[in-house]
Amino acid sequence: MFDDQMQDLPPETIEKLPDRVLQQIFSYLSATQMLAVGRVANLDYFTHLIGSRFTELRNCELATDLITPNVLHEMANKCLKLQHLTLDFSTAMQLHDFTDLQIFPSRLKSLTLCLSENIFLEGTYEKVEDEEEEVYETVNVFKLKQFVPNLRVVNLWGVPFITDDHVDALSSNTAHLECLCVNYCTKVTGSCLKLVLQRCKRLKSLFLAHASLENKYIQDVPWDKTQLEELDIRGTELSTDTIISVLTRLQHLR
Repeated sequence: MFDDQMQDLPPETIEKLPDRVLQQIFSYLSATQMLAVGRVANLDYFTHLIGSRFTELRNCELATDLITPNVLHEMANKCLKLQHLTLDFSTAMQLHDFTDLQIFPSRLKSLTLCLSENIFLEGTYEKVEDEEEEVYETVNVFKLKQFVPNLRVVNLWGVPFITDDHVDALSSNTAHLECLCVNYCTKVTGSCLKLVLQRCKRLKSLFLAHASLENKYIQDVPWDKTQLEELDIRGTELSTDTIISVLTRLQHLR
């Protein structure tokens, strides 16, 4: 009789549990386990838990489905010790709408963006439609830079759309920058370097391998006033005179 009654009851799922019960269950998980749970749990509830479970978080990697304006807003407001953040778009076919993104974690020392073939680092978190109505997702450096003043390392290795304008924009709000890598960024000519090195006085490592550096821009940089200890200009088409001019003015080169 009891078994028959049980069969007549509607199936129960975790979504039917009260929030206080779910919170008690999840309280036994570590922050890392919580992030994994967040990939399959209700996103709104996961966002709600950030303030109670992640306040001490220092390192975080978010998968594509967790990278939403609401999650980033909560992390910016509640995760005040967060220093290292990875946004993993590597499996993304398209992004959430970031038009309303008004705040971003601002105490970061490192920010890593993993991009898929469908996600390009150019412009903004926005959608760009061409004449055939194909939609391309992009990540806006110009908007992002205002939220990351504490970055020490910026690695843009091989991002095909990065230009001197992007590098210049980042340097305008990253005075603590110590390492900048634009290896294989073929649209970088070096026109930004004079301003970058004037702004980022703590910069010690600069990687420009296989960039499209132009002699006139490189010769115009006051290398003798920098603190650079590492410089990578392999695979560029700089002239011998330019290379000699640069190397003889770098006083701290190791």
